[in-house]
Amino acid sequence: MAIVSNTVDYLDDGVLLEGFFAYDDSVAGRRPVVLIHHAWAGRDEFVAAKAKRLAELGYLAFAADMYGKGIRGASPEENGQLMQPFMQDRARLQKRLHAALAAVKLMPWADDKRIAALGFCFGGLCALDFARTGADLRGVISFHGLLTPPDNIPEPQIKARVLVLHGHDDPMVPPEQVLALQTELSKAGADWQVHVYGGTMHAFTNPVANDPVFGTVYQAAADRRSWQAMQNFLEEIFA
Repeated sequence: MAIVSNTVDYLDDGVLLEGFFAYDDSVAGRRPVVLIHHAWAGRDEFVAAKAKRLAELGYLAFAADMYGKGIRGASPEENGQLMQPFMQDRARLQKRLHAALAAVKLMPWADDKRIAALGFCFGGLCALDFARTGADLRGVISFHGLLTPPDNIPEPQIKARVLVLHGHDDPMVPPEQVLALQTELSKAGADWQVHVYGGTMHAFTNPVANDPVFGTVYQAAADRRSWQAMQNFLEEIFA
């Protein structure tokens, strides 16, 4: 096994973005694609590490960039300032998602008929919005994602299968929002599943998350279980 990784520039209406990709060079031919969407701080080492782990599973992993090349937040205040314009203009967010999809389809290792998207926190919302746009994806996965529906797609036509991995004690996404998402997905006729982990707060996959007052706490069991659920889901949708 030889994991190859690098960055690649791509554009969204003149905005220069920088994706990070990884794949196993010992695998011959094209392979399924997994797009990864970062949390509110920007495309960082966390998603790069996830991309390498996905490459070890045989996928072409592409960590998308929502903010712009080299743009990262260094504090909760900066992170919020970067994220909020996209929360307030979901059409802009969705357009940027599709810019990454177009970029990864050009890669010679990509099986452009077998593509999934996942994300963490803000990135979980990105993955769900990808599905809401009716994108031709096999599936989407939200890890402790924000679930607020966009106001620009009142009746989504969802083709992708959906997996939501959620902490029951997440103060940013209370149980009523989870129920509302289930209702939304059912109304859209989606093939969906929600895994809820008890005793688990927001950011449960991030080992450096340790702020119970803010609501972000790493939970090793939920991290392990959710990664296994993701693997099972990807194997199913790409079969």
